[in-house]
Amino acid sequence: MSKRRRKPKSTAASDVNGEESVVLRETAPLQLRYYGDPVLRKRAELVTEITDVERQLAVHMLETLYATGNGIGLAATQVGILKRLIIVDIGEEDDEAYEPLVLFNPELMSVDGEIVVEEGCLSIPDVTAEVKRPERIVVEGIDVQNESVRIEADGLLARVLQHEIDHLNGVLFIDRIGGLKRQLLKDDLLKIQQAERPA
Repeated sequence: MSKRRRKPKSTAASDVNGEESVVLRETAPLQLRYYGDPVLRKRAELVTEITDVERQLAVHMLETLYATGNGIGLAATQVGILKRLIIVDIGEEDDEAYEPLVLFNPELMSVDGEIVVEEGCLSIPDVTAEVKRPERIVVEGIDVQNESVRIEADGLLARVLQHEIDHLNGVLFIDRIGGLKRQLLKDDLLKIQQAERPA
């Protein structure tokens, strides 16, 4: 998930007809996958054992998140890895500082309330939409030390957790908006699908 309403316009370029086209960025150490990539529609597999390989993956995902310059959450599927792993770093919210969160096999246990807020996604650059989600949630999962954790969240943290868990199930935020709103985004989504993919 991205934290800004829109990425800087430097992510767009003009094609020979003078129309804006999307430029999909290379990222390191892992390459982001973008809208249209089939892996984004696949369901990730449970992590049965947390080894140094999984811990290193989490580190690389954090580094990739920070390399985007505007990301606050990333799911393993977004870097082409079908493991149930998400990372979240919302920084500071409402004068409260949050530590980066690494969560294996996250599961939404309960939800309450409802709120509509604009969302964006690193895998769908330059596209935002208002999305209705539960306002307060409880999530359970496993941390990098293989300890069970329970997170009660609201506000931005709740939204990012839901957004990233959706990714693990092959669901994108644009799936949660109405058909008319999606139709209005059709041209933007088509540009992303047709853009040249980073190697």
